[in-house]
Amino acid sequence: MKAIVYTEYGSADVLQLKEVAKPTPKDNEVLIRIEATTVTAVDSTFRQGASLSGRFYTGLKTPKRPVLGSTLAGEVEAVGKDVTLFKKGDQVFGATADFGTHAEYICLPEDGALALKPASITYEEAVATNAVLTALPFLRDEGQIQSGQKVLINGASGSVGSYAVQLAKQAGAEVTGVCSTEKMAFVQSLGADKVIDYKHEDFTKSGETYDIVFDVAGNSSYGRSKHLLKENGIYLSTVLSPSIVLNMLWTSIVGRKKAKITFAGLRPASERAKDLRFLTELMEAGQLKALVDRSYPLAQTAEAYRYFETGRKQGSVVITVA
Repeated sequence: MKAIVYTEYGSADVLQLKEVAKPTPKDNEVLIRIEATTVTAVDSTFRQGASLSGRFYTGLKTPKRPVLGSTLAGEVEAVGKDVTLFKKGDQVFGATADFGTHAEYICLPEDGALALKPASITYEEAVATNAVLTALPFLRDEGQIQSGQKVLINGASGSVGSYAVQLAKQAGAEVTGVCSTEKMAFVQSLGADKVIDYKHEDFTKSGETYDIVFDVAGNSSYGRSKHLLKENGIYLSTVLSPSIVLNMLWTSIVGRKKAKITFAGLRPASERAKDLRFLTELMEAGQLKALVDRSYPLAQTAEAYRYFETGRKQGSVVITVA
């Protein structure tokens, strides 16, 4: 089968289209013919190898998981003898913490983070919504978002941020999004009540206070944002750093304002599968919009990464595999 392989860390140039062995499903696994996947911030970070903590997972000197990609949508081509949840021909979408989706096929356990794809949406749309698996646990579990709260989302136009805006509105919150000038109309179209253009205004100096500050972009900090929080406010960050770890530990002991981070991709597969089913309900009810910025064929995966890393995207960057 064809797959995008990288054998060294570096720029998008390290990504190469190669032939690799097609996997065979174990007794409890399904073989999925991948139709679409996405480029994520984790993929980009791990490919560059700039994060020392990331290299403890991907390999200190060279990548030990040579095929990136953690999201997928496709069709079940074969099932192991013990599989009961899925059958051949099922159209599914989901995610994996072990990478490998920038390829034509992948094997996943049937009790993994998989769900049936809504018939009303395309493979590209389905895979684009996987960012909800990050946005949802942050807002629902760590932020304990409630109707009537005020929420600020820094990085509101990205793949995670754009779904965070929709989820916060769906929960009944008043949402302020932070993005660039060019993306203000896009964020407003997602339902944001107010949009701050970071090119002309520092959101940390707005004078407003919020129940939740969700720093999806990762370019702020708890120290810069804590004065924006109400008395029991929560600061959320998707980016692992020494400061967020220290602030999380400190605020868990002292004060009512909290700093939190969660590793959404490492949650139990059963929890992520449950979230996928919830996501399916939202999409079928028309309460969540799938956001595809651009699509690239598998052979142009390196170009997809280059575009992703410009920071210009609005929603998800999709790779079509079939």
